[in-house]
Amino acid sequence: MDRRKLLQWSGAASALGAAALPERAAAAPAQAPASAFGLDATQMGVRPGSADDQSAVLQRAIDRAAAARVPLVLPPGVYRAGALKLPQGAQLVGMRGATHLVYTGGPSLFGAEHADQISLTGLTLDGMKRQLPPHEGLLHIEACRGVRIADCAILGAGGTGILFVGVEGEVTGSAITDAADIALYSYDAAGLRISGNAIANAGNNGIQILRGAQGHDGTLVLDNRIDNTNNRLGGSGQYGNAINAHRAGDVIVRGNIIRQCAFSAVRGNSASNIQITGNTVHQAGEVALYSEFGFEGAIIAQNMVDGAETGISVANFNEGGRLAVVQGNILRNLKPNDPNPPPGDLWGIGIYVEADTVVSANVVENARDAGIAVGWGSFLRDVAVTGNVVRQASIGIAVSDVPGAGSALISGNVVTGFRRGAVMGMDHARPVTGELARDGAQPRAHLSIAGNRIG
Repeated sequence: MDRRKLLQWSGAASALGAAALPERAAAAPAQAPASAFGLDATQMGVRPGSADDQSAVLQRAIDRAAAARVPLVLPPGVYRAGALKLPQGAQLVGMRGATHLVYTGGPSLFGAEHADQISLTGLTLDGMKRQLPPHEGLLHIEACRGVRIADCAILGAGGTGILFVGVEGEVTGSAITDAADIALYSYDAAGLRISGNAIANAGNNGIQILRGAQGHDGTLVLDNRIDNTNNRLGGSGQYGNAINAHRAGDVIVRGNIIRQCAFSAVRGNSASNIQITGNTVHQAGEVALYSEFGFEGAIIAQNMVDGAETGISVANFNEGGRLAVVQGNILRNLKPNDPNPPPGDLWGIGIYVEADTVVSANVVENARDAGIAVGWGSFLRDVAVTGNVVRQASIGIAVSDVPGAGSALISGNVVTGFRRGAVMGMDHARPVTGELARDGAQPRAHLSIAGNRIG
């Protein structure tokens, strides 16, 4: 039954009413074949479970369904294929967890270019850990609008799981597991939403949002679960991040649960106007929540971090990194991975900031070296640290006190359980003053320190 006849039949049945056709009205939904909702791939020669490569016959079925502007339905089973192309309007529908497409070779399993309004629903794409060509994804889509990937599973990609270039659309309710490189990689997004997905065991980054030149991106990364992000390629932070936004402005990262990442849970590199809010992080190998290098504007608020070398870092004023709000976060158990880290740095910090930043209403507990660190050498300007609670740190609040350091306000904080001092002036990692939070402390021209409760 084609789509037009189905609609005509449905309208007629509705007009007759349930009383006139009680048995037929009740039975039709249960008896309607899959082809009533599109074209059944098996009726066009596609054979689920066949040991043969189905690429050619499956491509014909995809093209025919797209030309007819109806979905292609893939019944449960295993389909071996590779180098499939998704044309304009292609819609593939499978049975979630039961329709498996196994990659047999080629640049990708599915690819699309300049093909709008394409969607994949309820499919499992299995890369079988076969190595993909460089700069390719198991699912590879370029310059497309209206892309929808929903309720799919992408397994064992021998490279990147999903690779988007210049894509507008969404990836929702899907799982990406055991990608050798990056689970989901977006380059020059045109309006992308990544929400409600489960990502595990990525080789290098979980979600990577990159632009060729610094500018507006606007990708939304919402309510995902990202576990066990590795760093197989090494480096000093390019890899090993659950979520990485590089040169991508106006990105919102909200409500994600992130566990076990080699470097950062969320890393914004030269990503202006980034918002990192309401995320929960367990065990980050370096800085849990990071805004670094040449950015202007960052909000890092209402996050929970349990276990990292540094909870939050807003850094690189020397590269133009400035303008932030760090508010309402809970950060605890901050310590270096190396039990004997090299000297000359601070290891185990709750919050680190440098320029044009407000740090307020945060709670930091159990930081090895500093609960809150303000500035590094001369890289300090216009920072307000107010209304925070710092418990159990070597130094509660460490503030730069060297020639050339800018101004800072430190007031209304509660600092308890410190081992060396509640508020101390620093020359980089070395204390250069005594306690600054007690009455009678020697005033510092660039610092306003008042009304803190210490004990």
